[in-house]
Amino acid sequence: MRIKLLAFGIVKGIFSSSELELEVADGIRVEDLKSRLEQLYPELARLKSYFIAINEEYGQSDQVIESDDEIAVIPPVSGG
Repeated sequence: MRIKLLAFGIVKGIFSSSELELEVADGIRVEDLKSRLEQLYPELARLKSYFIAINEEYGQSDQVIESDDEIAVIPPVSGG
C-alpha cells in the first residue's frame, strides 16, 4: 500500500520535504515503519528520539497502519 507521511521540524530537512510518499506492506506496524524509514534515511536513526503519530495521536509500536491514516513523523521537541 502507499502511505503519505507529514514531516515536521528537523525531519523536514532529513526528508528534504514536508511530505513523503512511501510504498509499504499491508499491515505494517509503527515499529516496522520506523525501521524502514531509518534504512532509507540513516540520519533519522541518529535523532535522540522521534515519534510516529497516526490520526493526530502518538502511535504505539505494535499499532497497525492503514492506507487512509494520516501519519506524521515528529522529532524531539525542545523549548525554553
